[in-house]
Amino acid sequence: MDTIVLASGNKGKLAEFAALFKASGVQTIPISELVPIWQVEETGSTLHENALQKARAAMAVTGRPALADDSGLFVYYLGGEPGVYSQRYAGVGATDAENNALLQRKLETSRGRRQAHFTAVLALVCPTGAEVTASGRLYGNITLVPRGVGGFGYDPIFEVRGTTLTLAELSSQAKNKISHRAKAWQAMCTALDLRNNG
Repeated sequence: MDTIVLASGNKGKLAEFAALFKASGVQTIPISELVPIWQVEETGSTLHENALQKARAAMAVTGRPALADDSGLFVYYLGGEPGVYSQRYAGVGATDAENNALLQRKLETSRGRRQAHFTAVLALVCPTGAEVTASGRLYGNITLVPRGVGGFGYDPIFEVRGTTLTLAELSSQAKNKISHRAKAWQAMCTALDLRNNG
């Protein structure tokens, strides 16, 4: 397995995957380079179902091993919201800022109960029919105001447990060592016996 198709159009995720794969000896190709117009409607009720759905679709259309992820932010005070709907929390096509603003409004009555975690699920699907999944989790708290200019999504309002920094305040190198996606990647490397830089 020398080349893996990355089944994502999210520039932030693609940048993180490129960094994570750098030490593995495996080349990656964003699916947009092979299929200019590619989109999969996420109809699964779990991150695991959505990740597999996207990876299977990408493998089917390219004929190559395909890796997809689905990730979500789970806020305990809100019963796990936004969860599987994290990317479209404020509606289909919502911006990161709109999703963050909606979450902050819903937490106005939380009285400091802002604990949350990120979960990422990776799914690799191969033409042979083999399927491998792995997951990772990162705990923290939702901040009162956004901080930092790095990352994407909810990174500016997610303060990592045990630190005073949000994910958006971390360097990309530091984030790629501790993030939920990095932890899922490390588990995937273990399953596939790949080298990683963790």
